[in-house]
Amino acid sequence: MLATSPPSTAAAFTAAARQRLVRVNATDIPDTAGIFVAETGDNTASPTQKLDGILVRTRTLYGSGMGFASLKILARVIGATIGLRWEEDSAMEDILAIIDADISQAIQSAKEEIEGGRVTDMQDAREVVHELRSAINDSQMDVKKWNGAFPFERGAASVEYWRV
Repeated sequence: MLATSPPSTAAAFTAAARQRLVRVNATDIPDTAGIFVAETGDNTASPTQKLDGILVRTRTLYGSGMGFASLKILARVIGATIGLRWEEDSAMEDILAIIDADISQAIQSAKEEIEGGRVTDMQDAREVVHELRSAINDSQMDVKKWNGAFPFERGAASVEYWRV
């Protein structure tokens, strides 16, 4: 229905969605403890259902034009991977690839948020980008320690030269 409506209808709909998300505290940072479970001994991790709920929230945020709010949450999710390991072709590797795609989508949403004049505090926006960049860099350094495959290549490339 929105696809066939005038642009003003879609803009009004997303504005209402953003207001609702703020009202229900969807922009609050969720507790990321327990989103991955490590096997005893070797720290081989797997995702939990708690992660699914957090990813639904981030997608709702960036899909509604709240890219910076979703990036702040995704930075915490990335940070939760530090110290963990995963095997090739595992559920963990699959979900991290999906999170990598979410990072790129959230960055695009954040860029549109700036262009649309919806960012009220550019310093806060810069801090979110810095937090994301730091989380990605920390993850990359951690994965190098155990010679794993870095899972956030697209996200790293998207944020590397982005200046806010």
